[in-house]
Amino acid sequence: MQPDAAARRPRLTAAITATRRLVFVALALLADGHAAEAAGQRVRVQGQQLLVDGEPFHIKGVCWNPVPKGGTHPQDLDYRGFVAVDSELMASAGINAVRTYEAINDTEVLDVLWEKGIYVMNTVYSWGGLPEDSAVAKVRAVMHHPAILMWLVGNEWNYNGLYYGLPFEETLAKVSKVVDIIKEVDQGHPVATVHGELPSADTLKALSSVDIWGVNKYSGLTFGDLFDTWSRVSELPMFLGEYGADAYDARAGQPNEAAQAEATSALSAELLSASSAANRGPCIGGAVFELADEWWKDGTGSPGEHDVGGVSPGGGPWPDMTFNEEWWGLVRYDGTPRQAFRAYARSNGGWARRGGDHRGLCYACAELGDVAVLRCGLQR
Repeated sequence: MQPDAAARRPRLTAAITATRRLVFVALALLADGHAAEAAGQRVRVQGQQLLVDGEPFHIKGVCWNPVPKGGTHPQDLDYRGFVAVDSELMASAGINAVRTYEAINDTEVLDVLWEKGIYVMNTVYSWGGLPEDSAVAKVRAVMHHPAILMWLVGNEWNYNGLYYGLPFEETLAKVSKVVDIIKEVDQGHPVATVHGELPSADTLKALSSVDIWGVNKYSGLTFGDLFDTWSRVSELPMFLGEYGADAYDARAGQPNEAAQAEATSALSAELLSASSAANRGPCIGGAVFELADEWWKDGTGSPGEHDVGGVSPGGGPWPDMTFNEEWWGLVRYDGTPRQAFRAYARSNGGWARRGGDHRGLCYACAELGDVAVLRCGLQR
């Protein structure tokens, strides 16, 4: 028996525990000149390491863009409607961070993630049609919340011109300005940008104020010489902004969960082998793409149907090198885990959870307080 779509969308209640609320209020009261200093002690870059509370941190992340069936991005994005169940799924796999594509400004959503040990890589500027200073309100709204890990600017903007079709040089200038604006407002969190493949030396020089670089890369079962090449061109830390494989095999015209799981395991192991948290390389981790299927992404189909359209640019995800856009979830839309979910749960055990809590959670079950729910559709 499998849960229906509604099972993944319980509404978040307004009830917030007194302890968590007092913590947030206390942090918010630091909104004077001491705020940046206090936050800076929590999250900072040192060499090629990301330090949280003074300890090296390896991101075992996932891309999170919860859009309900029949909806489209970004207008139907629903963090509040999905966070309760999705955060349990994440925690049960040992995920310690989410990467967003639009800002989370709802502190109650952040409270739920924080309670589950999940940080947020919060994208505060993605669409080039907005003024650069539009990022300011998004940063100020949640900059004192303990769940914030870093700010992100753009997603593979070198391909899409900030989803506005801007020429490269104009896009570069806009990204640079947004980064500088954010750093004027908040000195307590690193600012990152996410590039499609490795940036050039000229791009790195033009964006010298960026603290951390994200790289989206899809190249089968290996990242190749990505980490060695990065170490030759930059002394900054980097992470995989997106990686993984979809669950549909265009060669056979049917799902192939085993291949998706194989890629998830192999690529996550490579990330760990280059982890700066263990002084093995320049990589602070990555965000596998993605938590759950998004049914709106095939432009030739319907947002209410699970379509199989895809593109084959000549390179890409294992095994078919085809991007089947609506099949990337570690779980299906209804929350049913795929083999890749279980594979990811078994990966990166060393730095998986916050505060040194490395409990051996069952990969299909969340053992959080009084909650024990199997997302395969059973409860115990």
